[in-house]
Amino acid sequence: MSSDSNVPVLVTGGAGYIGSHAILALREAGYPVVVIDNLSTGERRLVPKDVPLVVGNIADQELVSAVISEHKCKAAMHFAGSIIVPESIIDPLKYYANNTATSRDLIACCVREGIEAFIFSSTATVYGNPQCVPLPETAETLPVNPYGTSKLMTEWMLRDVSAATGMHHAILRYFNVAGADPAGRSGQSGPDSSHLIRVACELIVGKRSKMSVFGTDYTTPDGTCIRDYVHVSDLAEAHVLALEHLLRHGENVILNCGYGHGFSVWQVIDVVRKLVGRELAIHMSARRAGDAEILVSDSRKIRETLGWKPRFDDLETIVNTALDWERKRV
Repeated sequence: MSSDSNVPVLVTGGAGYIGSHAILALREAGYPVVVIDNLSTGERRLVPKDVPLVVGNIADQELVSAVISEHKCKAAMHFAGSIIVPESIIDPLKYYANNTATSRDLIACCVREGIEAFIFSSTATVYGNPQCVPLPETAETLPVNPYGTSKLMTEWMLRDVSAATGMHHAILRYFNVAGADPAGRSGQSGPDSSHLIRVACELIVGKRSKMSVFGTDYTTPDGTCIRDYVHVSDLAEAHVLALEHLLRHGENVILNCGYGHGFSVWQVIDVVRKLVGRELAIHMSARRAGDAEILVSDSRKIRETLGWKPRFDDLETIVNTALDWERKRV
């Protein structure tokens, strides 16, 4: 594989939250990019005007093959899919269709068209309710919801396909992604968000009348769930580093994407209160099905393997960038 930054990259779901930030990071590193997105949850305006955007479904193998061939792509970053945990419990077949079956079709195209490096957007949800904290990549994978299972099944496909073909892969298991591009070029935009920081920011700017805290009876210090929040721009940079690792003939990798420390729901809400100087309208609700109690990464492997050095590892910074983005969207 070539190790230069002239390798064209296919980005699926590039009009979405994380995909659009990955495009910004790829372009800053000098990579040509082409996007496929069906715009079901993504927004066209999040894709820079000079980046080719093909509106279509990645399950359409003829379309995907044509795009890869036309743009001479040698690498792919796969962000397209459904991501809402509670919805996956209510409608599991949607998740096995949009995440697992569609990924299978995409991977088939990538193999056929000679894609050499494949970076997959996975999730810490594959760990389920972990028995150890912080979580290493070697921890047992026992997802407790269809979203996590749908992602884990794609991980298995990549493992097996890489063993059978010349396509190398990097699987990035995200912890709780939050925040927005500090320059205001992109942020979280999809409908029906269930992400705590975005929900709190929507409440602040008047898009919601209240927010819910799901479960205060967990065996954590304050009774609420604990999560490892990672800024989306740091996560995007990790994708570029993972790509460069594969282009240097690096081995297939599974990497946690988190900072290695967690905050409870109440701690996050306290930071929001502090930043805006007022109380929030909060509704106390029962535990939500499929929520793990604590998800905190052991992030040593990604730092050592890729040389990843996060720039935005600060909860106030994460919340501030998310709030700036929501205010811009009002």
